[in-house]
Amino acid sequence: MQKPLEDLFGEVYSKFKLQFYKRIFQRLDDREATLTLVESYSIEVINALGNPTVSEFASFLEISKANATYKVQNLIRKGYLEKVRSEQDRRESHLHVTERFREYEKLNNTYLATVAARVRATCAPEEVELLQSILNTISTELMPEVDLH
Repeated sequence: MQKPLEDLFGEVYSKFKLQFYKRIFQRLDDREATLTLVESYSIEVINALGNPTVSEFASFLEISKANATYKVQNLIRKGYLEKVRSEQDRRESHLHVTERFREYEKLNNTYLATVAARVRATCAPEEVELLQSILNTISTELMPEVDLH
């Protein structure tokens, strides 16, 4: 008997997270951690939102602008983030992740690519297409609470 859909979603999500955490800890063996857990989550949110303003970041997380500003300043100080003045409205700045973050992000993306390659190698092309279609529907239609654009 197959596991319930909720259990399978949780299991896949947990495996992706655990592999990511494992890679992070492997890289920390020979150096001190540079980001706190909250900073790690913050930079990932900022990256997923695609160059938000501090206000947009605060609004998404439903935290105060002062709290968001504090988190952003720490990430800028540590070299993971920079503020770039908007060309359209010079009064506002957008948050951009730096190359230092891109290196951190590769830890997760390499495993995603590995699993995707394994799916392509194991499943028939029609099954891969169906999986892509289902994941697209989940992302674009069934998760309206998390708008990344």
